[in-house]
Amino acid sequence: MASLKEQIEQLTQEINAFAPASPADLEAYRMRFLSAKGLVKTLAQEIKNVPAEERKEAGMMLNGFKQLAEGRFAEFEHIAAAAAEAALPRTDVSMPGTPIPAGTRHPLRVVENEIVSIFEKIGFSVATGPEIEDDWHNFTSLNMPENHTARDMQDTFYVARNPDWVLRTHTSSVQARIMESTQVPVRVICPGRVYRNETISARAHCFFHQCEGLYIDKDVSFADLKQTLYYFVTEMFGPDTKVRFRPSYFPFTEPSAEMDISCTVCGGSGCGLCKHSGWVEILGCGMVHPNMLRNFGIDPEVYTGFAFGMGVERITQIKYQVNDLRLYSQNDVRFLRQFQKL
Repeated sequence: MASLKEQIEQLTQEINAFAPASPADLEAYRMRFLSAKGLVKTLAQEIKNVPAEERKEAGMMLNGFKQLAEGRFAEFEHIAAAAAEAALPRTDVSMPGTPIPAGTRHPLRVVENEIVSIFEKIGFSVATGPEIEDDWHNFTSLNMPENHTARDMQDTFYVARNPDWVLRTHTSSVQARIMESTQVPVRVICPGRVYRNETISARAHCFFHQCEGLYIDKDVSFADLKQTLYYFVTEMFGPDTKVRFRPSYFPFTEPSAEMDISCTVCGGSGCGLCKHSGWVEILGCGMVHPNMLRNFGIDPEVYTGFAFGMGVERITQIKYQVNDLRLYSQNDVRFLRQFQKL
């Protein structure tokens, strides 16, 4: 049997002559020489059989052999990596880059901005408020005290099971904060997201968007409310749009009304959008209830006001005939691309 020295010399010649032609050859080299059961470790275990006087020389040879095997493997790896990189397609940095598709404004944001812009032209300023509200601003101050039946009109999300904090159910809470912190006269438009605990469907969602308006001053009348809303409808839907008011009920206004416009799709002749009635409801409105004025220290004998509120999704549906509320929150690029030119 060949001595350890002879084995090392023979394997050294084999390593020096080795030239891998493929990654498989390089892996075979690693397994033969450097793996847990490879020759480097196998030979190291045989040094105990070498006579004591020859162990120092054998140990030096074994260490040199190990360094050679590892060094050649690292060299082969470097060559293989360089060859793989050279085989990759070269990037011509002088060529134009791949274009990234441009984003677009969301249709709800487009319509909300248009609503706000229309009212800004006639002196309304924009007001915003928190989406997590206390009971006073969301309900009680708006003429809905505890146990008031009007609270049942809105299925509310309560925060941490605390009945004093809710996800706001309307942007009327912003009106309350404005009346609390601002001296009259007040003329604001309040856009924002609101939340109600409803089953999600094509016609309802657990969150949606509103734009509410509030105007308080001396000698404000229902006629002022009607003329303001006539102006809004003309600007938003065109001068040929017809308007009608129907009596309604809201706890924070008295008298209250709902406003319909002639269907923008069929012109009033009847279609699926207007349920073949020729009319489409777009908002609720009314004169600010005296109790609500008193809640904020405003004398209802001196000041009067009107308020109105509309759903942005509803206006967008009428304007662009989008009949499924879920589309607005699914972030489907195919849907959003339809509004790129808005």
